[in-house]
Amino acid sequence: MEVEKTEKKITWEEDDESKIIYRGWKVMPFIIGNETFEKLGIVGSSSNLVIYLTTVFNMKSITAAKVVNIYAGTSNFGTIVAAFLCDSYFGRYKTLSIAMIACFLGSVAMDLTAVITQLHPAKCAKEIGSVCKGPSIGQITFLAGAMVLLVVGAGGIRPCNLPFGADQFDPKTKEGKRGIESFFNWYFFTFTFAQMVSLTIIVYVQSNVSWSIGLAIPAILMLLGCIIFFAGSKLYVKVKPSGSPIHSITRVIVVAIKKRRLNLVGSMYNHIAKDFKNSKLSHTEQFRLLDKAAIQTPEDKLNIDGSLAEPWNLCSMQQVEEVKCVIRVLPVWLSAALFYVAYIQQTTYTIFQSLQSDRHLGSGSFQIPPATYTVFLMLGMTIFIPIYDRLLVPFLRKYTGRDSGITQLQRVGAGLFLCITSMMMSATVEQHRRTVALTRPPLGFAPRKGAISSMSGMWLIPQLVLMGVGDALAGVGQMEFYYKQFPENMRSFAGSLYYCGIGLASYLSSFLLSAVHDITEGSLGGKWLPEDLNKGRLEYFYYLVAGMMTINFVYFLLVSHWYRYKDVVAMDKSCGEFDKVSV
Repeated sequence: MEVEKTEKKITWEEDDESKIIYRGWKVMPFIIGNETFEKLGIVGSSSNLVIYLTTVFNMKSITAAKVVNIYAGTSNFGTIVAAFLCDSYFGRYKTLSIAMIACFLGSVAMDLTAVITQLHPAKCAKEIGSVCKGPSIGQITFLAGAMVLLVVGAGGIRPCNLPFGADQFDPKTKEGKRGIESFFNWYFFTFTFAQMVSLTIIVYVQSNVSWSIGLAIPAILMLLGCIIFFAGSKLYVKVKPSGSPIHSITRVIVVAIKKRRLNLVGSMYNHIAKDFKNSKLSHTEQFRLLDKAAIQTPEDKLNIDGSLAEPWNLCSMQQVEEVKCVIRVLPVWLSAALFYVAYIQQTTYTIFQSLQSDRHLGSGSFQIPPATYTVFLMLGMTIFIPIYDRLLVPFLRKYTGRDSGITQLQRVGAGLFLCITSMMMSATVEQHRRTVALTRPPLGFAPRKGAISSMSGMWLIPQLVLMGVGDALAGVGQMEFYYKQFPENMRSFAGSLYYCGIGLASYLSSFLLSAVHDITEGSLGGKWLPEDLNKGRLEYFYYLVAGMMTINFVYFLLVSHWYRYKDVVAMDKSCGEFDKVSV
C-alpha cells in the first residue's frame, strides 16, 4: 500500500481562490472504516430478510420472496435517482451523509419490529396445519417504513461510495493513479468481507439467539460507520456537482429530433472546450440519425470562444458520440442484467431448500443457519477472482495478446454460461432432495413447511459456488465494461446503471414467481412452488429459469457480435499525430 507523498493543490476553474488538497491514504481509515461498518449494517439488516418475514411476520414463502425481490429491486433502481441528485445538486459528500443517516434510522426501525411485540404478529404454533395470524396493516406499514429508509440509504450510498473514495486521490499523479486502483481492490474486499460476516455471525445470532439482538447489531454498526465517516469530514475532497449526464443525453436527443429533416451534409460542429476532461471520441457510423444534432446551420449562434450560445439548438460531435456510447451499451446491459434473475433464485429458494435439508455439520448438534448457505456463493467469487487475475489472465494473454486476457464481453459471456450450468445443477439437486424426502424416513418437520429430507445440505454448495464463479466473471465483467465504455463524466451514471440492472432482475424475478405460482396452482401436476417443497416441483422452476438463461445467452452472443468498443483519439505528442485506440 503506497502512501501518497505529496498533497497537491489544484485551483478550481470556477473559483480561483478555492484549492483542493488531495490527502490520499491519509483519509482512507475514515472512508474504508465507514465502508466496512456501513456494509455490515446494510447487509446484516437484509441478508436474512426472507427468513425474518416467514418466521416473525408469518408470511408465506412465495410472498416473502416477492417482498424481498421488490425491496432489492427498489434499492437498486434508487441508485439512478441518487446519482442524478448527486451529480446535479448535492455532490457526493452530502448525498452520502443523508443516505447513511437514513440507513441508520432504517436499521433502528427494523430492529424495533422485532423488539416491540405490538409491531409483529403473534408467533405461530409449530404443529403442521396450525393457523397463523398474519401481520396487521399497522405492522406492515411500520415494516414498510423501515424498508423505505433502508432503500433511501442503500440507493444513495451505492453509486457514490466508490467515486467518493477515488476523489481523495489526485488522478494526475502516478501515486494518485495507483492509489485509486488499490482503493478499488479494498472497496470490493470490504464488500465481500461484510457479506461473509453478515451471512455467518450476524445471521447465526438472528436465527439461533435472538432477532432483537441480531437486528440491533447492524444498527450499532451503522452508527459506528456514521461516526467514523463524519470524523473525517474536514479532511475530505468534496467535489462540487457538475451536472447530470442525463441532462446531456436528453439535450442531444431533443436537438436531433429538432433537426431530423436536415441532410447529413455540410458543416458539423466539433468544438471542444479547453477545460474539457473527457477523452476525445472518434466518429462512428452507428446511430447516424443522432449526428444531425451536430449539423451547424446559419441560425445557430456561437460565443466568441466558439462555445454554444444556445445549447438546446446545437450539440458538438463529441456530445453526440458520448450519447452513442450509452445507447450502444443498453442492449448488452439488458442481457447482462438478466444474469441476476438466476442469481436471485440462489439467494432465495436455495434458502428454502436448506430449511428442508439436513443442515447438521457431521454428527454434532450444530446446524448451519439457512441464510448462511449463500456465503458459499461469496466464497466462490472471492476465491476465483485472484485465480482469474493471477493465473488465467497471464495464460490467456499469451494467446490473445490482450492485456486483460479476454475482452470484457467475453468475460461476461463466460459468466452467463456458468449461470445456466448452475441452474441445471440446482434442478438436479432439488430433484434428489425431494426424492429422498419422499422415500426415506424424515429427520423431522420444518415449522409450517413439511418433512426435512435426510439429504445433506452440503449438496447445495456446488450450485452456489458455481454461481459465485459466474458472478466473478459476469458481475465484475459488467462493472469493468461500463466503467471503460462510458465517458469519464458518466461513470457515476454507469455505476447506477449496473445496480439498475440488478433492480430490473429483481422485479422480473418477482413477476416470474407470481406468474409460475398462479399458472401452476390449478394445474393437474400441482403447484410448483408451495410452502412444502416436497409437495411441489421446484426443479421444474429451475429448469424454466435455465431455459430462459439459455435464450438470453444466445441473445447476448448476437448483441456482442454487433457491439463496437469505444474508440478514443489519442495524440502522439512527439509527432503531433492522432490515433484511434479501442478501449
